[in-house]
Amino acid sequence: MRTFDDAVRAFLREHPRGDNGRAHWLCVELPQTARARRALLPDEERRRTTAQSAPDLSWRDEVDPAQRVLVTAQGLLMYLRPAEVRRLIAGCAEAFPGGALVFDAVPRWFGERTRRGRMKTAQGHVAPPMPWRPDAGELPKIRTAHPAVTEVRELPLPRGRGAYFGVVWPVLRRLPGARNIPPAMTVLARFGPTARIARRALSVERPLRTVKRRGRR
Repeated sequence: MRTFDDAVRAFLREHPRGDNGRAHWLCVELPQTARARRALLPDEERRRTTAQSAPDLSWRDEVDPAQRVLVTAQGLLMYLRPAEVRRLIAGCAEAFPGGALVFDAVPRWFGERTRRGRMKTAQGHVAPPMPWRPDAGELPKIRTAHPAVTEVRELPLPRGRGAYFGVVWPVLRRLPGARNIPPAMTVLARFGPTARIARRALSVERPLRTVKRRGRR
């Protein structure tokens, strides 16, 4: 999706190491998908694939939190339960201070149709249920997942071709009720300093103070 691409490019421009010659990528995929991905894109120095479920947050240990981290979750969160989504967002906010998360979500009307088995493709494939289905007006609640989530906002769709997508829709989407018309939305969540970092700083500072006291004696 072009909105995802634009969000990644913007993040890369914001940070000193954020050009395509130095950025590192870690892909988290289920084992079967990971095998197929490695067959097409073998691991290399700056791009690796790990075989595990995204809600299993142990993949965070393979990421250097000292660097600004951008997590992208496309076509994922809507298939998780609300508690799993909250845990995943909180885990990213805790582990990656100063980072961000870009994800897509489906509105309530779309998710309800998948729950009832009424969402089918042109080929007759029935879409699986999508338990997490927030409306656009519910996105601010994501900030309550963790104190380090400092911003949550919907990213606007790029202007499309034709009069409707190029002129009418960019204006129409500003109306509160119209924000839930599209079947999907792209969202950016930004992270500030985390409690974990604060605890680490405190644990380092205390021994230094103890040493100073002993020196004075």
